[in-house]
Amino acid sequence: MMLTDLMNLSGKSTVITGAAGNIGKVFAATLAEMGSDLCLVDKDYEELCAFKRDLVSRFGVSVSLYACDLEIESERNKLLNSLLLDVNSLHCLVNNAAFVGTTDLEGWVSSFHEQSLSAWRRAFEVNLTSIFHLCQGLSPLLTKNHGNIVNVTSIYGKYGPDLSLYDGLEMGNPAAYASSKGGLEQLTRWLATVLAPEVRVNAISPGGVFREQPKEFVSRYIAKTPLKRMASEEDFKGAIAFLVSEMSSYVTGQTIEIDGGWGVW
Repeated sequence: MMLTDLMNLSGKSTVITGAAGNIGKVFAATLAEMGSDLCLVDKDYEELCAFKRDLVSRFGVSVSLYACDLEIESERNKLLNSLLLDVNSLHCLVNNAAFVGTTDLEGWVSSFHEQSLSAWRRAFEVNLTSIFHLCQGLSPLLTKNHGNIVNVTSIYGKYGPDLSLYDGLEMGNPAAYASSKGGLEQLTRWLATVLAPEVRVNAISPGGVFREQPKEFVSRYIAKTPLKRMASEEDFKGAIAFLVSEMSSYVTGQTIEIDGGWGVW
């Protein structure tokens, strides 16, 4: 089979959560370029609408939009019901949405003893429970179409944090984020065995992405990274194209770390 055939997603559909975010948009544009129709999910419906216009004009694919707060079970149930009615040929589910919190969220970016159970529960509801829920609900469609699932984890799902990166800054590394992402790596492996051989399940583990962080943080982070830079969203295009397409037809249960070499030391 030609490489262009392996990469071709024409006639297939992909669900992407967190599609209005920076990485979600790159994932959506990449798969649209490969010919996939898209079902885009996010809380920010207005941003999705603007993004849809761009995708349709650039790639000519079908784009359906779904507003959903993945933290709320009833909204997830509505989303699943809609997708099961709307999508016949579901090829892939990309679980990209994540609860990352903000510095002003009480009990989030704080010392271990001040991190709150409420923030912990919110992170796990989005970063792990909602993904279990969507995978379970969409698995019949994915099984029928021999599809695949791609989860988005984090380097902190595998490695402990170097807290010196955050010295003197209003930044931190909450236990709930790291723990929920670590759980997602294990859920990826679990699903890969349970849904095989009809459905492949893999994960992408991004390293730190440059988002105008304080220069002190950036310089410290780069010093620990062999490639001597933080990631950009464009760095994830190749991995999502590989995992979603037939280029990875014999790959399941794996996590691809895209971290500039962060984890080799």
